[in-house]
Amino acid sequence: MGILGNLILSLVIGALCGFLAGVIMKSNNNLLINIILGIVGGVVGGFIFSILGFAATGIIGNIISGVVGACILIAVFRLLKK
Repeated sequence: MGILGNLILSLVIGALCGFLAGVIMKSNNNLLINIILGIVGGVVGGFIFSILGFAATGIIGNIISGVVGACILIAVFRLLKK
């Protein structure tokens, strides 16, 4: 898969993570905000997992770390919104 394919796959995984995190966190944010938080959450989750010594490999690992990161971002977003 080329660079464009990898980028599209990352965006789709990030969008899925944002959606799942929105459901898990019972988020009142609209879907677009959850998707953006999911994409950024993938980076945050990967960073947190690497600090803890975990390796998120493959699509399933990326989804897990993305959902964790997106949940953290949704929680922070809630705190900042108040």
